[in-house]
Amino acid sequence: MLIDLVQLRTFVAVAEEQHLTRAAERLHLSQSAASAHVRAVEEVLDTVLFDRAARRLELTQAGRLLLDKAKDLLNHAALFGSFAREIAGQAVGSLVVGSSSDPGVSRIGAILARLRRDYPFVHIDLRALPSSGTRQGLKAGELDAGIFLGKPVDTELCYRQLTTVRFVVAGPAAWRQQIVSADWARLAALPWVTPADRSMAYSVMLQQMFGDRGLEPNSVAQVDNEAVGRALMYEGVGLMLVRVEHALEGERAGKLAASPIAQADFALFLAYAKNRSIDPLVQAFESAAQAIWNGESDQAKPSA
Repeated sequence: MLIDLVQLRTFVAVAEEQHLTRAAERLHLSQSAASAHVRAVEEVLDTVLFDRAARRLELTQAGRLLLDKAKDLLNHAALFGSFAREIAGQAVGSLVVGSSSDPGVSRIGAILARLRRDYPFVHIDLRALPSSGTRQGLKAGELDAGIFLGKPVDTELCYRQLTTVRFVVAGPAAWRQQIVSADWARLAALPWVTPADRSMAYSVMLQQMFGDRGLEPNSVAQVDNEAVGRALMYEGVGLMLVRVEHALEGERAGKLAASPIAQADFALFLAYAKNRSIDPLVQAFESAAQAIWNGESDQAKPSA
């Protein structure tokens, strides 16, 4: 019996999450289906991949050895499919792309419009994810490409920097005097809306701002979505790290006040697995992204 790639992708997700339910949610599967996929892979390989006696689903020694090979196989399968479709002389197929939940950061709308113009037979499945989720999806082979804030820390990924995004600390306009006059310690002591996931880019920026000074923001609410966080900030729940454009817009509307001292710059990257660098579909997406961020002229016209 041959290995089923869908089942193999489930094995990778369960291995990374060390939790069946979280892996199933990540792949939009039922828990029973995810469990069946893992059992099927074990039966085909005649190998026990997980130690089920532990509190978490931890990999056995055989499972650890097979995990990287499974990721490579999934990426090579996607590459094979892309080349097979390119034989006809046209980039044809589907790409699963992860991008920030704030489309203004990634310019994903303009990128997809350009892609549709230049490669009308490429279909995009877009996933709104935090930066940490996009990196994880790329390494697991669940995403073909991604755009996210962060640092080029994963050696298995190929990074292309698109721009640098500036963030500032902002809060309700009613707190203006406190925010504008605050030093770092007093700024940290004010109420904050913070990211729920410490691996998110926003958490990393807060660590650079405050943690490196021996301070920690006084978090009164945590969110896993930047837009939700901004809504809480506007309602007076707490301070938040926001894009400078949002802060300026809020100040002009008389709704926000920004700190003059607390700023951070973060790189925005396009990334994909290194072994997908010659994939025609990935190259098509990268070409569209570079065209948008390089400011190339794009005359809008209907695509096929």
